[in-house]
Amino acid sequence: MPRLFTALEVPRNAAMSLSLLRGGLPGARWIDVESYHITLRFIGDVDGRTADEIVNRLDRVDREEFQISLSGTGSFGSKKPHSVWAGVSPSPELSALQGEIERICQRVGLPPDPRKFMPHVTLARLRASRVDDVVHYLAGRGNFHTLPFTVGRFVLMSSKESVGGGPYLTEEVFPLQESHVRYAGADHHLEESLY
Repeated sequence: MPRLFTALEVPRNAAMSLSLLRGGLPGARWIDVESYHITLRFIGDVDGRTADEIVNRLDRVDREEFQISLSGTGSFGSKKPHSVWAGVSPSPELSALQGEIERICQRVGLPPDPRKFMPHVTLARLRASRVDDVVHYLAGRGNFHTLPFTVGRFVLMSSKESVGGGPYLTEEVFPLQESHVRYAGADHHLEESLY
């Protein structure tokens, strides 16, 4: 069974903005633009029955679509950096969706995720990159941000363990409800209020 995880897809215009962050960091293996995503919950290798149960429960998630934007950059592994990422602006709707998925995973018998949820898009995996190089790279890109975009669905994805960083396959799609509070100019007003 492939390794499974739930995620949000990154729309093309935001992915193109992220692609401009590629380069300028020795030892970086850059993630393909088509593979950009925001992991909600890593599930891992599970048997078919457990996978079916997870899909069945995820299919019952009843939440409205919402908006998020990407903002800022950072790295994981302070003394020995192993990846660089772009951040996601705080969103109560995103946190609520992730929390519900976490509860679903625990109800089907998966152990709690030991890591605190920190939404991000991995840009590159690092091999023997010097801390100074990573600091220099991040210093020049800290003001990165995208316009808000609508999250209309989340997905169940799979990856091959041996590859790491893609290619990813979308196994299932879970649409969110269209927001009932939308009106003409709502998107424009939201974009202005975030900046």
